[in-house]
Amino acid sequence: MRRMSRGLRQAAMVLAGAGLLSGLGTAEATDVSAASRAEPVVIIIDGYTQTVRESAGTPVLCPTNQVLLGRAHSGDENGNTTYYCGIILVDGRLVHVSAPTWSASQRESNSFFSAPANHPLVGRQHTGDENGQTRYASASLTLDGGPVTLSSYYWTPSQRESSSYSKAGPGEVMTGRQHIGDENGQTSYQYARVTVQ
Repeated sequence: MRRMSRGLRQAAMVLAGAGLLSGLGTAEATDVSAASRAEPVVIIIDGYTQTVRESAGTPVLCPTNQVLLGRAHSGDENGNTTYYCGIILVDGRLVHVSAPTWSASQRESNSFFSAPANHPLVGRQHTGDENGQTRYASASLTLDGGPVTLSSYYWTPSQRESSSYSKAGPGEVMTGRQHIGDENGQTSYQYARVTVQ
């Protein structure tokens, strides 16, 4: 199931609104510009959502310029997994997400993946049950041609995979996942904060 969220419509309005700054007076525009340089405002807006059967082997990738924000799973390997993507705005400007790089596959029942430094996750693929293979896609971030970095990495407490839900907090993106065992085993997620200097 594929779905466009209300967040994409909000993003379009934010981006359109950012263009309205050009209509401000010179002094007002300068004030806004100076404030932006002092401390960039990072906003992450919910975007694309996709639900697939976990065992089906369907590769899920966030659309262009979106990153993974969260994941939910219900049941065993025949249950559904939902992926939540979003777009990153810095001072109303869209952060560019590079083409994905896929990791090597690993056995799901003893899997651990943390994306390279400053790379959010942008996709995942799993085939079969807990003995099947899982791989992840990550990407780099840029704004106006310069790198966007990630900081304040942390892992969530573990939760039972068969009834799991996890989503990034404000200004955060998903950067890793760990799972041990079958659907009754434990899953935890790694997140990081988007930082612009």
